[in-house]
Amino acid sequence: MKKYALALDLVNDEKLISEYEEYHKNGWPEITKSIVDSGITSMEIYRISNRLFMVMETTDDFTFENKKMMDEANEKVLEWEALMWKFQQPLPGSVPGEKWQLMKQVFELNPNK
Repeated sequence: MKKYALALDLVNDEKLISEYEEYHKNGWPEITKSIVDSGITSMEIYRISNRLFMVMETTDDFTFENKKMMDEANEKVLEWEALMWKFQQPLPGSVPGEKWQLMKQVFELNPNK
């Protein structure tokens, strides 16, 4: 199992943030299937203000490259991602068109290791 932490900002507008959260309460089944099919076994998204924080656990063979290729070949994922751009804005320093940014782990407490 691998674990990743990612961040992304939402447009700082309470109405849009509320709408974004509603979409995620009632996510599209095709999107859930595409996430699972890519090797993501667990995904959580948290929000403070307009900042999102995602924690993903994946199978050992998961790669972001493979996930990207799968997404680009899936019409429903492309539709979902286009819709989500209404609510999302890239983090400072992002490459144009890039959304979620992989975060660097700076601390871990695991006394059982």
